[in-house]
Amino acid sequence: MEYLVLARKFRPQTFEGVIGQEHVVKTLRNSIGQGRVAHAFLFSGPRGVGKTSVARILAKSLNCEKGPTATPCNICSNCLEITNGSSLDVREIDGASNRGIDEIRELRENVKFAPVASKYKIYIIDEVHMLTREAFNALLKTLEEPPAHVIFIFATTENHKVPATILSRCQCYDFRRVSLNEIATNLGEVASKEGIKISPSALLWIAEAGDGSIRDAQSIFDQVISYAGMDIKDEDVEESLGLADRKYLFRISEAVLQRDAGACLIIIEEAYLAGIDMKHFYQILVKHFRNLLLVKIAADSSSSFDIALEQIEKMKNQVQKISRETLQRFVEILISEEAGFSRSQEPRMKLEAIIVKMAYLEPIIPLGEIISTIENIEQKLSQGLPVTGKNNELQVSANNPAKETLKNNIESSAGIYASEEDNSSSAGNELNDLKSFCDNFKKFIKKENAILGAKINSAEIVNYENECLTLGFPKNYIFLEEIRTAAQKAILEQIAEKFFQKKVTIKIESLNMENGNANGGNGRKQLNGINEIKREAMNQPLLQKIMDELSDARVVEIKVQMGKVNS
Repeated sequence: MEYLVLARKFRPQTFEGVIGQEHVVKTLRNSIGQGRVAHAFLFSGPRGVGKTSVARILAKSLNCEKGPTATPCNICSNCLEITNGSSLDVREIDGASNRGIDEIRELRENVKFAPVASKYKIYIIDEVHMLTREAFNALLKTLEEPPAHVIFIFATTENHKVPATILSRCQCYDFRRVSLNEIATNLGEVASKEGIKISPSALLWIAEAGDGSIRDAQSIFDQVISYAGMDIKDEDVEESLGLADRKYLFRISEAVLQRDAGACLIIIEEAYLAGIDMKHFYQILVKHFRNLLLVKIAADSSSSFDIALEQIEKMKNQVQKISRETLQRFVEILISEEAGFSRSQEPRMKLEAIIVKMAYLEPIIPLGEIISTIENIEQKLSQGLPVTGKNNELQVSANNPAKETLKNNIESSAGIYASEEDNSSSAGNELNDLKSFCDNFKKFIKKENAILGAKINSAEIVNYENECLTLGFPKNYIFLEEIRTAAQKAILEQIAEKFFQKKVTIKIESLNMENGNANGGNGRKQLNGINEIKREAMNQPLLQKIMDELSDARVVEIKVQMGKVNS
């Protein structure tokens, strides 16, 4: 008896034996059980995932002597003839070699005749997308209204090449790629039935080489058996499949993550001297860093991404202290350099340059962590400042009736508000100093809207009367006009309503030096100096370059160190 390759020997003969296409199998079984079998089917999907096998099983289910049945017996003459490919009523046609209009015309003539020994005459046309436009047109009418005893089953790997007029006349089923674990499980069952000794890791390597195709994986397994015999070692699989380059992946990723450029160059040198193809190595390196990123993001759900379980734990340990942003940047670098690398005449040198670039990349700190750190520093600095100041702080004094009135108005409206920064502080203590209360209001705005909080940082509470809060800003303040817009005032009023627990109207004023917190000519001179510094800062070439490079960037606030302003 001639030898049958594994892909033919273990081809599924019933719907239960089909792997990874549960959605297709369930629909077909139900349609047979309900007697709702269509006259034309289109099976599309990658190569080697079971399209032709399911077409044959469907033919057996419809023509079985005990059928139509969702479970063909596989022992009657009709089932055996279909399995052997000798049935006169089930014709398998290769669309690539029978693609012309003459072949389709012949088919149209033959469909008129009744089946010889079965209930249905079934035509299975593989790679149907290879038919010419004229052949498709000739098939249209027959496909739309075939005789009751005729069923068409089309299979294709490129359904986008099938005309829409054909698709609309068929029930279309999309076959998916088979997962890594499903293929490995199938190979393990084959090995058990064949009496072959092989490790789970080696099965996973073969399954990965199959790239989602059961048939390809079984063919590769055949090749490994021919190379290593019935007792297969991991080294045999590595040598047979050319997997020697994979042992360098974790080493080079570890060196990159440790920012050890020297180790990276040594590893690439070893791989080059071992005869590794640099362009192929680059492809699997991109996939390896992509897997590291997926493991970092998905954590316990990593197995969903067709990554071997033994590798997942190793990857988790490797990326434990690395941020997601850093890994994402590595993947972006590898992808962006891919086109240039493929065209390079010196792939080794190009790879070295890319890897060194990655190794010297500064770790990217997540934005949330940066903001949190800044807020912590700001809080510590604010706690270290004196409660009262000299010229630039608003103080409550018995000698200042206007400010005392303002204090009373705010105190009566704000009730018992206490700062969230210090729950132990009472409202009475807070309100002894308008500066403290003003700071609390600003902090509240900052928590509600960080950007707006930064913009009103220079504000002072000028007056609060009849549910109208007046905020004062220095004249020529950089964000003054923006804060005066209706949209910004509406947001401020919403936040103020939460703060005061009642509806409050916001009024924005520009402070003259007599009304502000600076006095006399020195104050006016100082404010003018600050505004001049801010204008110069906005016109700095470096700032303009940053604004040009980062389209979403904008200036939120410009802070001036008071010690550097000439009086």
